[in-house]
Amino acid sequence: MDIKDIIKPENLVYSKSKLFTDKALSYCPGCGHGTAHKLVLQTIEEMGIESETIGVAPVGCSVLAYEFMDIDIQQASHGRAPAVATAIKRLMPEKFVFTYQGDGDLAAIGTAETIHACNRGENIVIIFINNGIYGMTGGQMAPTTIAKMKTSTSPYGRDTAIMGNPLKITELVAQLPGVYYCTRQAVHTAAAVRKAKKAIRQAFENQKLKKGLSFVEIVSNCNSGWKMTPVDSNIWMENNMFPFYPLGDIKVPTEK
Repeated sequence: MDIKDIIKPENLVYSKSKLFTDKALSYCPGCGHGTAHKLVLQTIEEMGIESETIGVAPVGCSVLAYEFMDIDIQQASHGRAPAVATAIKRLMPEKFVFTYQGDGDLAAIGTAETIHACNRGENIVIIFINNGIYGMTGGQMAPTTIAKMKTSTSPYGRDTAIMGNPLKITELVAQLPGVYYCTRQAVHTAAAVRKAKKAIRQAFENQKLKKGLSFVEIVSNCNSGWKMTPVDSNIWMENNMFPFYPLGDIKVPTEK
């Protein structure tokens, strides 16, 4: 039997999004960024809004998004993606606008931009990849690094008495009246991917309602920064990250 007889449209269960560029993903093997990219692009493609969508990617691993996503993307300075997205959305309110940010960007140098965009209720989507570490710049401790977690700048583990507590920024912004929808998901299993995809789709659909900001956190691994294999990093994430960053919806619309 010829392979063409097997790969027929009626037999197709999975395909690469047409909104991916042909450039090979340069993320570390096992990293969740590639899967998160796929879910964002699948959502945009399924909604048929590729010509109406503008992404904003700042500094960090997320800055590479423009190389892999065949949509309009604006690069922002470190931490400033919500501010840039605010300007784009206000100038072109008919567009679907989203940011794609890591925790070292969104929850550290970009904390002010994140909180104030959320508090203003900007009608945008924020996709927040939380791997608890600075992945691109050498594995330093981030605001999201959990207690006792080892990094290049906390080699004996994060000592909260000296270094402070990890920042649960998703719970923080969920309290702000401008945030319409807030959820925390993951992409390490097929079941988790399905839930994350549903959350991202909900966030993009919310822009049509003009009710405020939608915030989607994705807890992911950084196996290179954590000095683990991809499999071990996912197990460590389940055992250590999820208890502190529990998955699920944090704030959902209450109106019918």
